[in-house]
Order: sequence, then structure tokens, then C-alpha cells
Amino acid sequence: MTIDDLLANNAVFAARRGDRHVDVRPSRALAIVACMDSRLDLFAALGLQEGEAHILRNAGGVVTDDMVRSLAISQRRLGTTDIMLVHHTDCGMQKITDDGFRAELLESTGVAPAFAIESFSDVDADVRQSIERVRRSIFLPHRDRVRGFVYESETGRLREVTAIS
Repeated sequence: MTIDDLLANNAVFAARRGDRHVDVRPSRALAIVACMDSRLDLFAALGLQEGEAHILRNAGGVVTDDMVRSLAISQRRLGTTDIMLVHHTDCGMQKITDDGFRAELLESTGVAPAFAIESFSDVDADVRQSIERVRRSIFLPHRDRVRGFVYESETGRLREVTAIS
């Protein structure tokens, strides 16, 4: 079973780690908001080590109200000051529509979801929207320190998306 395999991997990891302490405050004072896509290995792609950044993920890497909640805690309680947004090409959120997925969930369950779907067709525009959501949030004291990127799934390279303001 997959979970049993992962637990065995964890036992090896924990034995190698030993009693080493890692501070809860990220050493780079960085929070990264990214898509949950399993192809996006942020630690490898960015050369990050354990304890250096908060990694916050959801479908599409969208800055939602819940993501702002996590960022507010990250900044106000855990010392982060910079925010890096990482969306990517060939995202599953580009392959659905809000109305279509909402209808699918309603048909399947008999209940329309209360949450926003947040699908998009233009990844660069969605990065810009996420940058603006961070910049406009009164809950984030360091909202001017946000940069957005698109991870090219085909090459592993990041390209920066500049905000329109």
C-alpha cells in the first residue's frame, strides 16, 4: 500500500535526522504559494533546504482567503517578509471551468460547493491576479514584497511575471 511505503520511508528519514532542531521560523523569511501539482518539486527546483521557507499549496496556487489566512500567520507570527508565487504551465486548473466543475460536483453529490473553483485560462494573468490579491490584503504587513513566477513544466525553468501596477 502506498501509505505504508511512505511510513517506511519516514522511519528512515527520522533515523537519519536524529535529534536535530529546525526552527519554526523560516530562515529565509520566505513564504511560497504554489500549485499542488505533483510535478512541482519546489525544494529541488529552488535549491531549498528544510526550515528555509513556508510552502503553501493549493490547486492552481491561487491566493484565496484561506491562503491569505496562512500568509498572515506566516508573516505576523513566524517572521516571513517575502512572498513568492509559483504557478506553472500545463496546469489542471486550465483544463476545467468554474461553471463546469461546479455543475459536475452538484450532479455527483446533490450539493453545490460553497467554495470558489478559481479555474483560469491564462497562467500569466492568474499570477498577476494573485499578486494583486496579496498587495490588496490589509492582513499582510509585507504585501509589497511579493513576486510572481511561472514554472515551465516542460523545462523546469522559472520565468517572472510582472504585475501591471
